[in-house]
Amino acid sequence: MAIDTVAGAASSKTVEVTDANFDQVVLKNSQPVMVDFWATWCSPCKAIAPTVDEVATAFAGRVTVGKMDVDNCPSTPQRYGVRGIPTLLIFKDGKVQQQIVGGNVSRAYIEDALNKVLAQ
Repeated sequence: MAIDTVAGAASSKTVEVTDANFDQVVLKNSQPVMVDFWATWCSPCKAIAPTVDEVATAFAGRVTVGKMDVDNCPSTPQRYGVRGIPTLLIFKDGKVQQQIVGGNVSRAYIEDALNKVLAQ
């Protein structure tokens, strides 16, 4: 389910990830998945959201890009030790392969991390 009513929220390019659908959308996915952990009140999360959308478009068909609101879904961030947002976790074969923390991250840095995971 994609929504784009809130800056930073899942858009038409990304998938909404929740505690309820996390295992199915992320862990059981046949391709790598990047999850953006964010919140509506988080300015850095809003700042990085357009970059996440651009990356989602650039990697469409090769990587699933999801967004999880940590306020609405607290269990999964706790499970993976997410303590600051925005945090991007890149999963492959059900395991975290890369972690990127903070909103001051370039598109090239994110794409480099994804390319490393795709090359594994």
